[in-house]
Amino acid sequence: MGKVIRKIIKIDENLCNGCGLCAKACHEGAIGMVNGKAKLIRDDYCDGLGDCLPACPTGAITFEEREAEAYDHSAVEAKKLRESKARAIPTSSCSCPGSAAKSLSPRKEESCQSCSTATSRLRQWPVQLKLVPIEAGFFDDADLLIAADCSAFAYSNFHEDFIKNRVTVIGCPKLDAGNYTEKLTEILKRNNIKSVTIVRMEVPCCGGLEFAAKEALRTCGKMIPWQSVTISTDGRILD
Repeated sequence: MGKVIRKIIKIDENLCNGCGLCAKACHEGAIGMVNGKAKLIRDDYCDGLGDCLPACPTGAITFEEREAEAYDHSAVEAKKLRESKARAIPTSSCSCPGSAAKSLSPRKEESCQSCSTATSRLRQWPVQLKLVPIEAGFFDDADLLIAADCSAFAYSNFHEDFIKNRVTVIGCPKLDAGNYTEKLTEILKRNNIKSVTIVRMEVPCCGGLEFAAKEALRTCGKMIPWQSVTISTDGRILD
């Protein structure tokens, strides 16, 4: 389409805290996370409407008038179609064996007084949000735990207080590419989820996980009770 003088977003990397909320708010996919910072990766994907501005908690995003590639709606739609087809590809027999979905049976309590080994409360596999299937038997009538990767390491009693009696999915919005919102929405839509518990760390980038979960709850078309818990970096529950 060629270059034109138009309004387009500008990202101040010095103000960016790497939370990824702007990338999730950009429906066209113009913003990506590069080395922990938000970056405008395609001028022709940016429509200049600024849906990303209110999502940024630090004010790192502003508008500027400059020469840029014209917004290319057809290129954006083609990109969305490619991504949609990629998500629709079923897991095949030659895919990673570690991503095969399965339910786990809780182990019986150990009665040995001298044994200090904790009991795993995990009820299914996989747990990584990028690997977990959208539909699975373990989601049926389940209480869903959506947890930040680091939370189980920071909070010592995580299995007993959070994983026990819940189906668990984990993710990190700073390290994982893409947007969690769409997949979480589909999980909530297609399965009978009884409740949702969100466990995040106090660090700003964890806000992306909470945002995605809340957006999924808002747009899934169901009234699902939920709660959000924040863990401090020294392992305390803050709320």
